[in-house]
Amino acid sequence: MTLVARFEDGTIRLDGDPDPAVVDVLPVEFDDRSRTLRAPAHRYAALRRALDDAGVDYEDRVFDLPSLDLSTSYDLRAYQREALEAWESADRRGVVELPTGSGKTVVAVGAMAALSTPTLVVVPTVDLLTQWRRELETEFSVPVGQLGGGEQRVEDLTVATYDSAYLRADELGDRFGLLVFDEAHHLGGEGYRDVARLMAAPARMGLTATFERPDGAHTVVADLLGPVVYERSVDDLAGDHLADYELRRVEVELTPEEREAYEDAQGTFVDYLRTSNLTLTSGSDYQELVKRSGSDPRAREALLAKQEAREIMMNSDAKVAALSRLLDRHRDDRIIVFTAHTDLVYRLSERFLIPAVTAETGASERRTILDRFREGTYSRVVAANVLDEGVDVPDASVAVVLSGSGSEREFTQRLGRILRPKSDGRIAICYEVVSAETAEERVAERRR
Repeated sequence: MTLVARFEDGTIRLDGDPDPAVVDVLPVEFDDRSRTLRAPAHRYAALRRALDDAGVDYEDRVFDLPSLDLSTSYDLRAYQREALEAWESADRRGVVELPTGSGKTVVAVGAMAALSTPTLVVVPTVDLLTQWRRELETEFSVPVGQLGGGEQRVEDLTVATYDSAYLRADELGDRFGLLVFDEAHHLGGEGYRDVARLMAAPARMGLTATFERPDGAHTVVADLLGPVVYERSVDDLAGDHLADYELRRVEVELTPEEREAYEDAQGTFVDYLRTSNLTLTSGSDYQELVKRSGSDPRAREALLAKQEAREIMMNSDAKVAALSRLLDRHRDDRIIVFTAHTDLVYRLSERFLIPAVTAETGASERRTILDRFREGTYSRVVAANVLDEGVDVPDASVAVVLSGSGSEREFTQRLGRILRPKSDGRIAICYEVVSAETAEERVAERRR
């Protein structure tokens, strides 16, 4: 009896009565409810290979997709062609890891043109949703659908936010032959994984500047999309395809009042660690401290002290003075200022009359600010985290990191904001302003 494979509610259903010996080598499980064999939808390609290798006669009714007429005018750079070829050689599955500003979108557009199959592009933010839709509408003469940002329209080429794709994954699982996940590390999030799990598309491409996650969830992404098949670092591309750059550290001193408050708060925190069997060298230790703070007054005092010390060293008066000097030094350059705290963003915005972008900034206002930054009406902008990734940030030549975490991903994304090649060949500069003789020195080392 010929087996029949169908897509059903985020799974591949296998109807028929295969030889038990064959079932043992297939990536399937028996479903008591339907009395059929099933595999998660994302195992579709593996199931086909297993059936072929076993010499099983089967009928594939999973997809009935049109062939699109897609062509691109992009002239891929050498490394972009290499990335596309590496992905194709890996059975059209895998992650491409390239720095911010190096043209990861171009690699995906090349894949879409090569396959000419219905494609779903999944992105983390509405800003990227708009950017991708505009790009695809310009490049391909076909309608482009949108899921998210107030629209729910499916076309053969569709762009969706992770949230919208998650809500409709089981419904759309047989609608697309190619999945493209921008900022693919987000797919490691517990809920978002289902976007890839419930869809049968055999061709899958992940795009990211920073694949590995501190929580190890990048291994899940590799299982759903394939491993990293091509990677290049900032240093690999700087000079030829990205701007040459310099990293400059500016150390500033706390005022006597800040130093006294910092040492007092830091001392409270360190004293607790000495007696708590916690080292805070791992995320689990910090989670344990937060957990204890709910019932242990000393743990709560230590946690609050740690936060106070962090705010003092990251928002010191000397940092504001250092920024003033840097803004004056680079008065003719386009500058992005990054901080870790929203309060400091507003303080700097008021002090230097710089447009501010925070999580509280509405989408329309943010677009207006970035458009004016792009066209040169504004020459500088200050932001708290929201411009790190998932936003189409106009070209700048100077970044000032006043404060941030020890995350290598965060730092790489911020550096990438100034690395697009400059028409005049100028070198991009990233300043790190660090409070001397504080824990911020170790934070800065970690993120590098």
